[in-house]
Amino acid sequence: MIHTGLVSVTFRKLKPIQIVKLVSLAQLEGIEWGGDVHVPHGDIDTAREVYKQTVESGLSVTSYGSYYRMDTEDKNLDDFKKVLDTALELHAPMIRVWAGNKGSASADENWWRHIINISRKIGDMAGKVNIAISYEYHGNTLTDTNGSALRLLKEVGHNNIKSYWQPPVNMSFKERIAGLKNILPYLTNVHVFRWVTHASKIERRPLKSGMDEWGAYLNVVSDDGHDHNAMIEFVKDDDTRQFMEDANVLKKLVKECTNV
Repeated sequence: MIHTGLVSVTFRKLKPIQIVKLVSLAQLEGIEWGGDVHVPHGDIDTAREVYKQTVESGLSVTSYGSYYRMDTEDKNLDDFKKVLDTALELHAPMIRVWAGNKGSASADENWWRHIINISRKIGDMAGKVNIAISYEYHGNTLTDTNGSALRLLKEVGHNNIKSYWQPPVNMSFKERIAGLKNILPYLTNVHVFRWVTHASKIERRPLKSGMDEWGAYLNVVSDDGHDHNAMIEFVKDDDTRQFMEDANVLKKLVKECTNV
């Protein structure tokens, strides 16, 4: 089943309570709280308050978008402990992380081994408190191509390490579908947005302009029979009115793929 939600960093300038009210008004189901602005790493009091605001409004905490990026191992594991403690207080069932700071084209085998090793360690740490780890499907990391994302997940081989998915801007629709199907056994959540490349620049567009593509993506996601969150991340002009429109489009798409 696909559940709907918002990634809080879509509106970095809004306070958590404003985001909670916005998501409630849009009648979405949950929020992924960002660790770079709204619930900073180690800020336990804020995590506790944001969790309270979220659940008292009838919403769920879908995940903690930590922006934790694997780098130097010793420092990383100390940093991750702060991330994990914050996620626990936030009652987040999952932590979103980045697989390093190098794209697959520039990563040598030592770097691969390094990221795999850290992944397994944080997977173990989070697993002990029943929190899952998911890579973001993102450029300049080891999940920046269809092949490298699948390779990483397979070589890590950890039952607590999964992956998000989002449509890479530099890929065709056919390539995107193939990549999504590749990682479907590992898929947790999906970041939903409509970006197009125009005159070598990335432009944000209303989600309704990509309904056919997103309908196809969500049909693939729904086919595996597991629960997933499809969460809006980024809207045109950072406009709350555009978000409300996009939220209605997302709910329509989810309903249609559920009824197929």
